[in-house]
Amino acid sequence: MNDVLAIVVGYLFGSIPFGYIIACAFGIPDIRKYGSGNIGATNAWRVAGPTAGILVAVCDIGKGVLTVLVASYLGGQLLAPEYVKLLAGLAAVLGHLFPVFLLFKGGKGVNTALGVMVTLVPGHALLALAVFVLVVVISRYISLGSILAAAAFILSILIGKLAGWSDVHPVYIPAGLVLALLIVIAHRSNIKRLLDGKENRFSFRSRTEGEVKSNA
Repeated sequence: MNDVLAIVVGYLFGSIPFGYIIACAFGIPDIRKYGSGNIGATNAWRVAGPTAGILVAVCDIGKGVLTVLVASYLGGQLLAPEYVKLLAGLAAVLGHLFPVFLLFKGGKGVNTALGVMVTLVPGHALLALAVFVLVVVISRYISLGSILAAAAFILSILIGKLAGWSDVHPVYIPAGLVLALLIVIAHRSNIKRLLDGKENRFSFRSRTEGEVKSNA
């Protein structure tokens, strides 16, 4: 029973719309009506400012970390603890993508997935983060960085297992594939814009309130 509870708690943690809540606290009544319409950290940065964006990123990563910690405490009765932690982590990512508190319309899930994986397999997760930072610095496309980081994460696990460099549980291979697929699917509109040359580049400068409203 506790295993099921851990998974349900993971989904509920993931469903907490920190982007929506924090943007409201910074004077944006409904972040879904501004910028890209996304509740993630990037859009929060653009429409509510850097402080809001950083807070959203930290909170979204934090709910992934917290999910794994809670699952570690609760799980292990019906399934092996590693499976419970992974299932709870996946539930948290699904909660961010399809939050019950926002009628199942959420964000992209990247930061929550990072929080889950940096707690479970920190080496592979930090490698993916490094790829993300490098791609964003070079291209200034957050979406491209997220997609390539997801690919780097699963590739690092596959190569590590095949080469004998990594001793992570084999279950991380299908779990990593599922996470990467979820992130790619969540970015399908961004992929189209990237291919069309219409994707917005990230800027450290947030928009003024007037600019935000005119682009809503």
